[in-house]
Amino acid sequence: MISVKGVFKQFGELEILKNISIDFHEHQTYAIVGASGSGKSTLLRMLNGLEVPSKGTITIYGHDIVQDLKFLETIRPKLAMVFQSFNLFEHFTALKNVMFALMKVKKITAAAAEQIAIAKLKEVGCDHRLHHYPSQLSGGEKQRVAIARALAMEPEILLFDEPTSALDPEMTAEVLQVIKKITLKNLTSILITHEMNFAKEVADTIVYMDQGQIIEISDTHTFFTNTQTERAKLFLKNMI
Repeated sequence: MISVKGVFKQFGELEILKNISIDFHEHQTYAIVGASGSGKSTLLRMLNGLEVPSKGTITIYGHDIVQDLKFLETIRPKLAMVFQSFNLFEHFTALKNVMFALMKVKKITAAAAEQIAIAKLKEVGCDHRLHHYPSQLSGGEKQRVAIARALAMEPEILLFDEPTSALDPEMTAEVLQVIKKITLKNLTSILITHEMNFAKEVADTIVYMDQGQIIEISDTHTFFTNTQTERAKLFLKNMI
């Protein structure tokens, strides 16, 4: 479904990603883990064209999204992303935040967008906050609205960039429960997380990164019970 081959990324003299190659398969959940600054978010942002590789290819459904910008624009609505900082429009209510992309990108009517938005906000447990602005919502509620916005687009691929890093433990638990339900859907989910127990629970595959490289890719059970590399073993020892 998604194939990353020989990808490098540099910002000036700083090399963020070093020869990254990985395939992401349909209907699987991947957890990308590793220390802060290991290149996880940069890799994720490349998957929907928010960052461009300095070298290498990224193909989705066989199309090179680095070279074929027209295809990237076509497929982007199917690549929904949930950010750690929510990225909600402060001057829109929760309802309008979810409706906006439906009307702007999918070109559907306001009435149809409202029906979909209400259903998705109900799905994430925020239907009682339809007419509240982001400033009136808790961090957990903001992130659930952001998730509802992503789900409303009916994506085939869901990208989560540390969706709980800005939340306190109670709100983190709320949001993780919502994401857990989503991973049971017939989607491809790729999430960056520091929540190791959550990764163990929901992911089919763990991708461990360190210093801009993928050090280990393995099924979740193997990663947590029989880690193959010393760097991954040390990481797990410090995290669990």
